[in-house]
Amino acid sequence: MSMQAAAPATAHLPETAAAARATGLSKVYGEGETRVVALDSVSVEFGRGRFTAIMGPSGSGKSTLMHCMAGLDSVSAGSARIGDTELTGLKDRQLTRLRRDSVGFVFQSFNLLPTLTALENITLPTAIAGHRPDQGWLDTVMATVGLSGRLNHRPSQLSGGQQQRVAVARALASRPEIVFADEPTGNLDSRSGAEVLGFLRDSVRELGQTVVMVTHDPVAAAYADRVVFLADGRLTDELVAPTAEGVLDRMRRFDTEGRTS
Repeated sequence: MSMQAAAPATAHLPETAAAARATGLSKVYGEGETRVVALDSVSVEFGRGRFTAIMGPSGSGKSTLMHCMAGLDSVSAGSARIGDTELTGLKDRQLTRLRRDSVGFVFQSFNLLPTLTALENITLPTAIAGHRPDQGWLDTVMATVGLSGRLNHRPSQLSGGQQQRVAVARALASRPEIVFADEPTGNLDSRSGAEVLGFLRDSVRELGQTVVMVTHDPVAAAYADRVVFLADGRLTDELVAPTAEGVLDRMRRFDTEGRTS
């Protein structure tokens, strides 16, 4: 099969091309004078086997978009899909099952259980779900995480970067449809952050994982295949094969536009 260039965002892609998709997605909080439109008719696709970063000024709606797409927050209007599953209208139990089976999460705080080893933390979600992990896949994740000599250590015996790599491996262990990462390097120094971002990138390129990451850091965004930009709850721009300089330039334009509007 010959390789083709990535289709533009406006193209009609086949259903299997997107791991997640928002169509006319809106999220409104409050009513009357307290009404806040966090997302205003956003349509975006997150390609399968791709690493996408979401960026924008503070209050632009980037975390809200991730939470709606991950089934952590309800949608006011429009559509949110993971794979072929429409999230709007799912009951709580169905959403819980979907998040457990199809979604991985990585947050700023590592959220590791201190009394468990790194390996036990990684396999905990599948154990709670009553699933036996795919040993072949788990071995591949372990090899990619690069902590083979530290898997029997507890979190307190690991550096911040190592703890976050354990958290990413935990998100990958069930081989989810998509991994959502909310500022995953926010509590790390630059060296540890680079380790984790390299691991996320490797999970996409070598394991075929799909990753969507919210970040404010242009250097972090440059690890992604694509960056989408939000402002005032609307999708405003995107960069493919981004560089840190290109992302920083786009973010500076938000500041300029905000002062001149």
